[in-house]
Amino acid sequence: MTAFLWNLFLAAVWMASTGRFTLADAAFGFLIGFAVLWFSQRFVGRSAYVAKVVAIAAFALFFLRELIEANVRVAYDVITHSHHMRPGVVAVPLDATTDTEIALIGSLLSLTPGTLTVDVSPDRGHLYIHAMYIDDPDAVRARVKGGFERRVLELLR
Repeated sequence: MTAFLWNLFLAAVWMASTGRFTLADAAFGFLIGFAVLWFSQRFVGRSAYVAKVVAIAAFALFFLRELIEANVRVAYDVITHSHHMRPGVVAVPLDATTDTEIALIGSLLSLTPGTLTVDVSPDRGHLYIHAMYIDDPDAVRARVKGGFERRVLELLR
């Protein structure tokens, strides 16, 4: 938490030194402050705050890539004459245990076009996903577990 306060302090110092107190300057100062904290880890030790922010940024890039790929795949299937979809429901075993983890994984999967979270098993050990493109059910499971679930668990644990 102290690293976050340092980041806010560095952003305030940036705004005071430039003499502009706009939202854009605050955001830029926050980024500069984060860069200072990131580079200072070499001298003061690793910071959990910096690691968590980097993990959040990596997850955002991962989700953006998944979102773009899914949109392109569905759009291609819509505009072509032949359909390439093979819809079905797949049960994905979960390592996630809390309601928050399971809900976040399910929600993120439902946000990507072509997939929809249908249900969670009563023992909360499996997530049932309807996918438009199931060429190999094991590949779908591996993509969910290695992509969404792994990254969500890294963020929340």
